[in-house]
Parts: sequence; structure tokens; C-alpha cells
Amino acid sequence: MERYYQEEIECASREKIKSIQDEKLVRQVRHVWENVPYYRAKMEKAGVTPDDIQSSDDLYKLPFLSKADLREAYPYGLMGKPLKDCVRIQSTSGTTGKRVVAFYTQHDIDLWEECCARAIVAAGGTDEDVCQVSYGYGLFTGGPGLNGGSHKVGCLTIPTSSGNTERQIMFIRDLNATILCCTPSYAAYLGETMKEMGLTPEEIPLKAGIFGAEAWSEEMRQDIQKTLGIKAYDIYGLTELSGPGVSFECSAQTGMHVNEDHFIAEIIDPETGEVLPEGAEGELVFTSLDKEAFPLLRYRTRDICSLTREKCSCGRTHVRMMKPKGRTDDMLIIRGVNVFPSQIETVLLNHGYAANYQIIVDRVNNSDTLEVRVEMTPEMFTDNMGEIQKRQKQLVDGLKSMLGIKANVSLVAPKSITRSEGKAVRVIDNRKI
Repeated sequence: MERYYQEEIECASREKIKSIQDEKLVRQVRHVWENVPYYRAKMEKAGVTPDDIQSSDDLYKLPFLSKADLREAYPYGLMGKPLKDCVRIQSTSGTTGKRVVAFYTQHDIDLWEECCARAIVAAGGTDEDVCQVSYGYGLFTGGPGLNGGSHKVGCLTIPTSSGNTERQIMFIRDLNATILCCTPSYAAYLGETMKEMGLTPEEIPLKAGIFGAEAWSEEMRQDIQKTLGIKAYDIYGLTELSGPGVSFECSAQTGMHVNEDHFIAEIIDPETGEVLPEGAEGELVFTSLDKEAFPLLRYRTRDICSLTREKCSCGRTHVRMMKPKGRTDDMLIIRGVNVFPSQIETVLLNHGYAANYQIIVDRVNNSDTLEVRVEMTPEMFTDNMGEIQKRQKQLVDGLKSMLGIKANVSLVAPKSITRSEGKAVRVIDNRKI
């Protein structure tokens, strides 16, 4: 039986959801106009005033915000509340340019934790569960968000943070943890380590996992579910919008329900900015309806996906976003072809390899090169060169079929690619572009 944290809103009629969004958007646009001079200037340049926004149907009139705006306005330029009303910041784990610093009032934190609580309950969580939060704590939103959500549900919360795998496994076993929250690559690593310890899925007390913060494929999900003996749920969010819990998967595992009473999702053509019809694939854009301290309107996420309002078997009525297939900004363009790491991962997992790989892109004599380093599993590890070459050729052919271009494949020994306890570093681009 499907459970809900806030059934009345999670299963509300489409009319009710639209009326909530209409009312909140009108109020939020006025709040931003009056309190965020940076965005007000963008509205003025676009010739839009709050009077032009009468409902969510008028959302398309508002200008976009992008990561470049966040860098330009850093640190305080997009704040909607005075500092004395703010109680916390979170920040991205970004490696380029200035970090994104997001501000929160206590009200913002309460709503964010409610969104995470919805995700935990959708994964089967109750106040009788033991929830181990193995996302990083601190500036990264993963740990604090799921920690707060777990408290709201009433789970016994184990705030292990990331790393120290031996201790993670000890707590899972000794305290009978039933829900694991971490990045999918770390879940795969925990599963791999427990398997090496001789633990079967039946001997692992976990029943569900809530995994996000990086792209992962359906094949990787199946792999994690099999190794840990759990149901693996996807969760989505960005620091810019609060953190994890913007959307989450239900038991159907057919896309993530967007918390539409707090966020409006749109899909746009990344080139023209035109809003695309439901079901079309394009760039995901979010408007935050409740955020007081950091109220972003029409924020371009750079994630590529689609939306559907088809009826979901779980009973929730909020729009679902499909798993992002990649990003417009970390999409690799190799010899003129768009390549997403998730496509490469799909081929590897379909051929029986674990999701431990690295993509190395370079430029030799003005031509792009693509190398995929892949770990063999302990079962397939061999020093028989003929066997290795045969396996490499199978992967080269599989990747050519998926990507449309040739990739060189290097099969390497198990555990020879550095493991990640946070977001996995999958791509090394050595081109000087």
C-alpha cells in the first residue's frame, strides 16, 4: 500500500495544484520585484512588471536566471531577505568559477525538509525505520536535507556522512539500517565491498535506498538493487532551489514527482528558450514558489529531460520528470557528436561491467580522441591477452553502436580506478579548448 507524507497535497487534483501555483507565483514575483534589485533589473529590461503576471500561464513572460547570473550576483545579489532573517547557507560542490551560495530562512528549511520527508515516505519510510544518511554534510545539501527529512518522518537517523566505508557497513549491520541515502556511485561501492565481505543481499538489513546528486542509469539501478537486495529510488534537487527533494521517485519508479506546490517545472528549447509541449525533451527550468531568502524565478538547470502528467499508479498527481539523460553543459562534444556519460555507462552495464569507469577525452593532431577505461569485475579478471582483446572489441562495438563514434577501450584490473565517496569523477577532458 502506497504511503504519503502529506496525502492531501501529494494527491491533490490538477485544478487544486494549478490554483496553488497561480496564487504563489503572483506573490513570489512581487516579493522578488520588491526585494531583489538584480532580478528586478532583468524584468525591467524585458519590459515585464508584477502586474503582467496574473497566473502561472504568464510564467513564460519572465526572464531566465542562469549559473552565470548567480556568479555575477555572488554572494548577496539574489537575496530576497535581510541577512538577519537568514539562518543558514548551503553551497554547491562546484569546481569551476565561484561557488553558488544559497541562503535559507527557517521557513525555507522547514519546507525543504518536508520535501525530503515526502521522498523518504515514498520510499516506504515510517517512524519505525532506521535511516542512514551517507551523503556529505556541511556545505553540500545532501546530508542536511535528508537528515531533516528523516527527522520529520520520525526515523532513527544515523548521520554517518560520506566516507569511512568500514564504519558505514558496521552501522548498517549493527543498527539494522533499513534506508540508505547517498550518491549512487557510493551505494555501488558499499554493495561491492559487502559482497567482498561475503554478505548476501538477504544478510543486509537495508530495504530501500534514496540515491541522487549525480547521473545514474537504469542499468546501474538494477545492479545496486541486486547487490544490496533493496529497492533503489531516485531523488533530484539543486542547491540553487534548496537541495534534494525538488522531485523524488515513488514505488512505480517511472520518473520523479516534482513537488509542484513548491516548484514549477518547465521544459525549454536550450537554444531558443521557447517553452516546449509536455513530453518533449529539452532543458529543465524551475521556478521556486516559496523560497524567501533565495527566490529564483525560471532558473535554467542545464539538465536535459522531459515531463509527463500521465496518471501514476502510486496515486500522486504531481508532474513527473524523467531521469535527466545528461546536461547541456557537461555534455561532451566529441568530433561534432554529443556524448553523455550516461550513454557510455549503459553500454558498460549491459555488458556485465560494474559502474567503475573513466572517460578520458583529448585532442591529438587537431582531432578529438575518446578513451574509456573500464574495470573488469573480479570474476572476469584474467591475464589472457586474447580474452582481454576480445572483451575490449565487444565494448568498442557496443559504444560505436550507442554513440555513433569510435571509442578506444582499456580494460583495467579490479579496484584500479580511484573510488569516490562523494560525486564520482567520471570525465577527464584534457583538450585545451
